[in-house]
Amino acid sequence: MYLNKVMLIGRLGKNPEVNYIQPDLPVAKFSLATSEYYKDKAGNKVENTEWHNIVAWRGTAKFIENYLNKGMLVYIEGKLQTRRWESQDGTARYVTEIVVDIIRVLERRDTRDYNQNTKAQNTENDLDNTEKQETQDLANKDEDFVDGEFENKTDDEDIPF
Repeated sequence: MYLNKVMLIGRLGKNPEVNYIQPDLPVAKFSLATSEYYKDKAGNKVENTEWHNIVAWRGTAKFIENYLNKGMLVYIEGKLQTRRWESQDGTARYVTEIVVDIIRVLERRDTRDYNQNTKAQNTENDLDNTEKQETQDLANKDEDFVDGEFENKTDDEDIPF
């Protein structure tokens, strides 16, 4: 048995970039910062920040496009994926990304200023039934839209997180 699972809590380093590969196939990309703190030998507080490349597809990408902004605190669950390509000069290039399965916003909307991005000012209550149905239709067959997040259907109800 093999397992490729990543769980992160961090802040968006930039506004998500959403591109439509086809009219009904969005892909969202953004960076996520995770930080840890410790004290060095002198007793000074030291912060260590890691940056992660995040990718989401279909309904999850649509949710990200509508609701996430730079600086927001989110929980992400997904898998590691490394892509390889050749640059124009023939050099092999690699990038490791986290492909999102589940994303949850971990802060209330009214605690942050969302005037940076007018798309993020839409709340779930502002969405009309057509937009809600469109968002649900874009989700993978194995995903459900539940309480402002997309979640894969699994029988893992006994997992404590």
